[in-house]
Parts: sequence; C-alpha cells; structure tokens
Amino acid sequence: MSFGTLYLIPAPLTKGAPAKSFTPYLVDTINHIKEYIVENEKTARYFLKEAGLTTPQSELVIHDYGKHSRHADQLNFFKGLLAGNDVGLMSEAGCPGVADPGADLVQMAHQKGVKVVPLVGPSSILLALMASGFNGQSFAFQGYLPIDKAQRVKKLKELELLASRSGQTQLFIETPFRNNMLVETLLKVCSPQMQLCIASNITAYDEFIQTKSIQEWKQSVPDLHKKPAIFILYGYA
Repeated sequence: MSFGTLYLIPAPLTKGAPAKSFTPYLVDTINHIKEYIVENEKTARYFLKEAGLTTPQSELVIHDYGKHSRHADQLNFFKGLLAGNDVGLMSEAGCPGVADPGADLVQMAHQKGVKVVPLVGPSSILLALMASGFNGQSFAFQGYLPIDKAQRVKKLKELELLASRSGQTQLFIETPFRNNMLVETLLKVCSPQMQLCIASNITAYDEFIQTKSIQEWKQSVPDLHKKPAIFILYGYA
C-alpha cells in the first residue's frame, strides 16, 4: 500500500487576513484533506473555516501537537499517512517547520518515506527580511536569544560583530510580552550606527515595519508589548 502525502499548510500570521494568506491551491488542498496535525486545534479550525473549508468540521480528524502533546508517541500521528491518507500539518501561525516544533514530524515523514509537500504561504521571517532593506543573500535566523541578561548581552554583541564584519543579516525573535525589554537592551548594547529593523504584526491592520539606526530608534521607542515581532540587525561591512 502506498503512503499518503504530508502537506505543510501555512496558517495566517493574524486573524482577518485570508486574502493575504491563502492561495487557490491551498483552498483546494484543505478541501481534499480530512486529517490534520496541528499546534493549536482552536486556531486551526478557525483558519480552515476562514480559508474556505467546505468539509463539515465534524468529519475532520485533528491531532493535537501542542506543547502538552509533543512528547507523545509520534507514530500515532502517522497512522493515517501510513494507511494511505493525505494529512495536513499546520503551525499556529506561519509556516510549519520554520521556528516551529512541526519540524520533528517532517523529519519523521522523510525517515518513513512519506512524501512531503510544502504549500506557499506567509512567513513572518521572510516577509520581515524582504521589507528590511538588508542583505537578503546572506542571512541567519537566530531564533530566541538567551533569557539570562549577561548571556543575552553577549549574544547581541556577537551578532552585531558578525553583521558588521560579514554583512550577514541577523534575525531573531522574542516572546511578545518581553519585546519591550529586548528593545531596551538593544538600544543600550548596540552601536549607535547599527541598523535595526523592527517588524511587528505583519499582515495585520496595524502592521509596523521600520528600519532605523540604533541612534534613531532612541528618539522614538515603539511599544511592542504582547505584539509578535521580528528583530533584524545589520551593519554595512
């Protein structure tokens, strides 16, 4: 028996942005699939409805891959795939497998010989990079910076040096409720001429994307409390 296909289905970055997020092929795909592995069942069901799902949601099989279910036997998520059923993998927002725990399931799919098909959709990381004006040919996503203050300062100094000497763009994120503390640290630690792009609430009605020097940011500090954001450092080599 042939295996099913694992479709990687991007979810919108914010509510109320279906036209910015869903392609016709994605809509066709979700109306073909009856089984999903999702990071958050509530938001997944909402996004599927917003995308134009016509299948009654009561007919769907949805596996919860949230933080409380991640250590379960992953083979349970693959029973449908191994039986020949196509399955969709959805992150809570953005692209599955990118800054997302779903990468573990994609890796297992390859190990099992299951075909993996990524669908086009929004990625806050790439959208922020596109809008930053920085080097898009050499960049690195650093994920979350250390929580420890001393380690965080050390890491920021390393990234600043790397960006300045190599011209490589450095991207990173923070838990939204700690964004303002991160900005405060950036303004204290980084050189005044260092370039910083802050991209917040991408695709939302209050989208905010600006690139300024550290010195310029000190004159007008944004309030990013509880707003999803991408931070990008760049120094012209």
